Amino acid sequence: MATSLVPRRLLSFPSFSLPDFWEEDEEWLTSPSAQSGLSVYEDKDKVYIEAAVPGIDPKNVEVTFQDGYIWIRGETKEEKEDKKKKYYRKASQSFSYRVAVPGDVDTTKDPEATYKHGVMTVAFAKSPKARPKRIQIKTISE
Repeated sequence: MATSLVPRRLLSFPSFSLPDFWEEDEEWLTSPSAQSGLSVYEDKDKVYIEAAVPGIDPKNVEVTFQDGYIWIRGETKEEKEDKKKKYYRKASQSFSYRVAVPGDVDTTKDPEATYKHGVMTVAFAKSPKARPKRIQIKTISE
């Protein structure tokens, strides 16, 4: 257990203490869902990558796949001016996700990208050799 640099007791009040964040489970620091709006999951036929891109027009999103990695990047810019109020606003929002696509995907088929309610979903078909195969059990009688 690590020694804390933050004192547990402050000003000698027995009912008041600071939590020791450094001794807690640090899984929240490395969890992809805590760091971004990115999810990766699969079913028997496809691998899915979902990325949260709220408020960004799909025309401003770029999706590329190379060497087993998918990049999802986007940017939006807004400029607003009102000369009567002497008001000028310039804002931009950008994001970039990069993740390894797990499993063996079929690179002969193009992935499908869809956008719905602020979520970009990219679906990769699994290669036929990566799909699970059911094995028939034969009963042997002696």
